[in-house]
Amino acid sequence: MSKIKLIEVNSDLGGRYPGARIGPDAVRIASHFVQDGINLYSRFKDDLFTSIEVPSHLYHQGFNYAYAKRIEYIYPLFERICDSVSNSILNHDFTVVLSGDHISAGGTIAGIKHAIPKSRLGIVWIDAHSDVHNPYTSDTGNMHGMPLSTAINDDNIECKFNDICPETKEWWEKLKGVGGTKNKVKMSDVVYIAVRDFEQAENSMFQRHQNKIFRTFDVRSQGAKEIAYQALDHLSHCDVIYVSFDVDSLDPIVSKGTGTTSEYGLYFREAKEILNTLVAYDKTYCLEISEINPILDTKNSMGEIGYELLKSCCRVLDLKKVRH
Repeated sequence: MSKIKLIEVNSDLGGRYPGARIGPDAVRIASHFVQDGINLYSRFKDDLFTSIEVPSHLYHQGFNYAYAKRIEYIYPLFERICDSVSNSILNHDFTVVLSGDHISAGGTIAGIKHAIPKSRLGIVWIDAHSDVHNPYTSDTGNMHGMPLSTAINDDNIECKFNDICPETKEWWEKLKGVGGTKNKVKMSDVVYIAVRDFEQAENSMFQRHQNKIFRTFDVRSQGAKEIAYQALDHLSHCDVIYVSFDVDSLDPIVSKGTGTTSEYGLYFREAKEILNTLVAYDKTYCLEISEINPILDTKNSMGEIGYELLKSCCRVLDLKKVRH
């Protein structure tokens, strides 16, 4: 991989609050105020940048399916993300997705798998939440809690408590099929870092699939780089690694501009070290950063954090290119 491709996904269709759709803009704005002599965005032009826009009014359209809100708009969004990510991977670019709410990750995973269908995909999911709910188990219907479930083809029926209508089921099956297969990743090939806020249905998934989970305490006690190495070692049997970073993995003292904060999260330096270590790994093909919501922020602090993480990862990727 000789180039870095940036894909911005300006959508908040899956979230609880509007505003995440301008998260990528907040990162771009922050780049103009960081006085370090680096114009990171100057490298993302022509064929190295794609912006996927979703009309803002769709969020306010209401919803027809209570257990999968706005799924009829999210389905075409998945297809667009899948196409962009797939093309980037096939072009041998390292793919960075800067997305609004985290439901976009389902489209990203679909794109990776579509590009390299015979490869075994491993995922490092850095998030306060496990995001393996689905229309059968979600008590809110907000789809930013479902991106992984669109990729693993396990609806956790044992924990079902919603009776969904036939139309919801039809949309859900279509969503899982974006990219050409419903079996995109094994749940056991998902490693969690900093997860700490989940329900019984999600815990049931952890236990059934024996997921590797690193708590914030593990990061504190063993060190951020060591945890990243352990995550990669656990996925050493995988051919390709996708890293998905939700800013609510950070502690609320750091992460203010996001919709679902949770106490006892990562510090900025820990997140930076984890991401740098993960993207430096040869098998890592894609990084996603999501859930920055400027409407819930003050002075664009979350946008600045997102920019600093993006910049740091790009530096590591540039060094990796030189090393090879």
